Amino acid sequence: MPDDASSPIFPETAGTTESAGQTIDDSAGRIFPCESCGADLKFHIGQQVLKCPFCQFEKEIVLADDARIEEQDFHGMLAHLEQLHNEEQQPADEQHDYNEVRCESCGANVVFVGSLTSSECAYCGSPIQLDSVRLAIRRIPVDAVLPFLTTREQARENLERWVKSRWFAPNEFRRRGADGKFNGVYLPYWTFDSLTFNNYSGERGEHYYVTVGSGKNKRRERRTRWYPASGSFQRFFDDVLVAATKDLPRKLLRGLEPWPLGHCVPANQEMLAGHLARTYETGLEGGFETAKARIDETIDSDVRSRIGGDTQRVHSIQSRYDAITFKHLLLPTWLLAYRYQKKTYQVIVNAATGEVQGERPYSWIKITCAVLAALAAVGIAVIASKS
Repeated sequence: MPDDASSPIFPETAGTTESAGQTIDDSAGRIFPCESCGADLKFHIGQQVLKCPFCQFEKEIVLADDARIEEQDFHGMLAHLEQLHNEEQQPADEQHDYNEVRCESCGANVVFVGSLTSSECAYCGSPIQLDSVRLAIRRIPVDAVLPFLTTREQARENLERWVKSRWFAPNEFRRRGADGKFNGVYLPYWTFDSLTFNNYSGERGEHYYVTVGSGKNKRRERRTRWYPASGSFQRFFDDVLVAATKDLPRKLLRGLEPWPLGHCVPANQEMLAGHLARTYETGLEGGFETAKARIDETIDSDVRSRIGGDTQRVHSIQSRYDAITFKHLLLPTWLLAYRYQKKTYQVIVNAATGEVQGERPYSWIKITCAVLAALAAVGIAVIASKS
């Protein structure tokens, strides 16, 4: 947990030049010069090394011996952020929503707006990064990075298969595909751990059948006997994942799960070379509220399973969340925005597993035909049952 007002986004590399790369200016942007030809190294996905795109020189990414991915104290961090907020209030006229760095390759000043913290120079294409975002005193450091494991070419192949599998998409779209450029982007995530203590009360329903009526009206009806049920239990939740960006559809991000978090490595800038990275827009406290909703869904399912029977009534669940810890992660994605008939659609590819999630156009002609065919099939079945 950071304990001073200048804690960087990547604490173990800030202020060094040996392994973290060359410092560009006071904003601590870094590039990684090739030791052979001087060009900028980029992270090579297939070989998991820094590689020069010109002379093919390779540099292994070496982590410090004491580098570890550690859980952070949730309540301790909230208290720390509150302290910084109280001590470092900034006048309104001095608040900024951007950072500016000087590109060492071409000398251009590059402006980073909002939450963007890693990018290429808009003028010469050299990769540059920022350790500090806005007023970094209130930024929580990154704990771990999941490297890119899926190449841009593999993402494109998976996208083509995804397009062809969209049965209700227009034929033209399925033939042409989603045309656009993939950008490699690290997205911010929180993970939360918590030990929960849960008390519940409800009723267990057990079905039975009775015969009612007579003659042609004779039939069996289902009834339910209800019995009181209550209890308590503990459950530990590990790495409940929450996306910390707001401008991407939540449904698409959930569809990218599960992530192979076991492949995460301690945070280091070399993994980001040549890619974009976003900082979190959903803060730590808001992130836990989202995680808590997912935890509560699981607890409700647990309660119903413990009540048992054929059906359940849950009257109350009281949960306590103890030993809350968190991690701040950067997870890799390939992002693509494409246009079809003047409308923009978003596609996200999990750059660790290759899973594709995206928005797509629909053919209402195909949907209407499918609905009519289904209604016709139901009508035929009804007629056949009466004959």
